Amino acid sequence: MAGAREIRTKIKSVANTRKVTRALEMVSASKIRKAQDLMKASRPYARLMRQVIGHIAHANVEFQHPFLVERKDVKRVGYVIVSTDRGLCGGLNSNMFRKLLGEIRGWQDKGVEVDVVCIGQKATQFFRRLKVNMLGSVTHLGEKPQIAQLIGVIKVVLDAYTDGRIDRLHLAYNDFVNTMTQKATVDTLLPLPPSPELATTHAWDYIYEPDAATVLEHVLTRYIESLVYQSVLENLASEHAARMVAMKSASDNATKAIGSLTLVYNKARQAAITQEISEIVGGAAAV
Repeated sequence: MAGAREIRTKIKSVANTRKVTRALEMVSASKIRKAQDLMKASRPYARLMRQVIGHIAHANVEFQHPFLVERKDVKRVGYVIVSTDRGLCGGLNSNMFRKLLGEIRGWQDKGVEVDVVCIGQKATQFFRRLKVNMLGSVTHLGEKPQIAQLIGVIKVVLDAYTDGRIDRLHLAYNDFVNTMTQKATVDTLLPLPPSPELATTHAWDYIYEPDAATVLEHVLTRYIESLVYQSVLENLASEHAARMVAMKSASDNATKAIGSLTLVYNKARQAAITQEISEIVGGAAAV
């Protein structure tokens, strides 16, 4: 029965693993609703901010803010990378990192340097091992991220762009499509892309008080912060959805493994019983 005992130990081990995966699945299922509510509540503000900035980009503005000016000679680019703090969420982080690595290699092949700012423990750990310059990082945002937690790293990249140390800035995150689909997305933050609804530059302009430089500096900074904050909420909802699906798949696989091991155990046990009966019958015949 030594073989049967080993199989029984494996069955118990897989059953314990299934308890953990089911618990994680239930936790993510309970948290995904709150994460979706936070994400949906922030979407209208980010969408309207994008429309306003699109109008500003197309308006006949006398003052050209550095965030609105396209730089032809790109020598260094920056990436704000949003990831999760915890694992066990399938290929959510790895898919985005794979997409980013392709873009980073493309820039490096052109002789362009790459700087990154990481939001989330997984991105911080991953990009520390690569040959890229990490300007800053922030981790452990919790289940209710606050914009105040992101202001520091956002200011780092905005100051670098304003000072000319970065010529282009991108934002990488996982866009929440639905519970089953999360899309790795890389958007352009700076220079600000014009609104696609407006095809031509208009002759009108806004009235700025006290002056255009002060107002645009404030509005554009709030705009960048809103986009990064929205991406964090999108990534949080994607994390819980991906973890729930991954843990359900793991639980189903564990159930199948337990069924297969139980069948093997029963066969081994039956073989051991048959052998014992044969030995008893053979001994009786010999007597």
